[in-house]
Amino acid sequence: MPEILLCTDLDRTLLPNGLQAESPDARQWFAEVVNYPGLQLAYVSGRSLALMQQAIAEYNLPLPDFAITDVGSLIYRRQGKHYRPLPGWQHYIAADWGSHDSQSLAHTIGELPHLKLQPEQQQQQYKLSYQIVPAAAMAEDIALLQQQLLAMAINVRLISSIDETSNMGLVDLLPQRAGKRQAIDFLVQSLSLAASQVFFSGDSGNDLDVLISPYCTALVKNATTDVVASALQGSQTQGTQHCLYLAQGLPELGLNGNYSAGIVEGLWHFFPELKTWLAAKRQGNG
Repeated sequence: MPEILLCTDLDRTLLPNGLQAESPDARQWFAEVVNYPGLQLAYVSGRSLALMQQAIAEYNLPLPDFAITDVGSLIYRRQGKHYRPLPGWQHYIAADWGSHDSQSLAHTIGELPHLKLQPEQQQQQYKLSYQIVPAAAMAEDIALLQQQLLAMAINVRLISSIDETSNMGLVDLLPQRAGKRQAIDFLVQSLSLAASQVFFSGDSGNDLDVLISPYCTALVKNATTDVVASALQGSQTQGTQHCLYLAQGLPELGLNGNYSAGIVEGLWHFFPELKTWLAAKRQGNG
């Protein structure tokens, strides 16, 4: 059983593919700290497994022990070079949609003014993904979409976020039991962990459910002001503000708080033993 489960979003959290600058050594700090004895790593992303593996190769990331993909509609455990579905998860979430899958759901919903299906590789059996351009049309189209979903006898979770690099709104429809927070909860329960042993880092709207949870969470500095405000308000409402850390940067170490620098900063805030261990390890190698 792991002592610490480190969960992190990928795009614009661990991956420096946003508008802000990355600290030059930040990913190296991350790669070293995840080798802490008793720590297991989970990537939690809207990406498919194939696109997650592509990012791991492109950015030379450590291999995760677990992969939560497609906005929490799929969970994998890594065994060597292979990723195997975590037993029980798909069956657990399927009950919410009854006889529906994403294809039949898309057919029932039909067309809305600015709503377009994302590419086929972004769709999964229990994940239906749309894009809205321009992002300013999000509220209007989501309201129309919610009206249609209310008329259907299924339990649907609607998750929305904005890709600030492309002025595009992103909307994912999942079973009510699915999602990043729900998938992490399922994994945590299967590993018999306490909330205090779990860490999560994120940057966007589809991370908010986890960021305001009782887990130890960090919001990287490059998050938008809207996401920061929502996370602060949500954590206060839930009474979990002591579990949320806002990365500000550690200039003395050359870490600016963006992307992996913010992850490392948050980890050290909640688990100072990791910083002590890494300092000793680096000194021993020096």
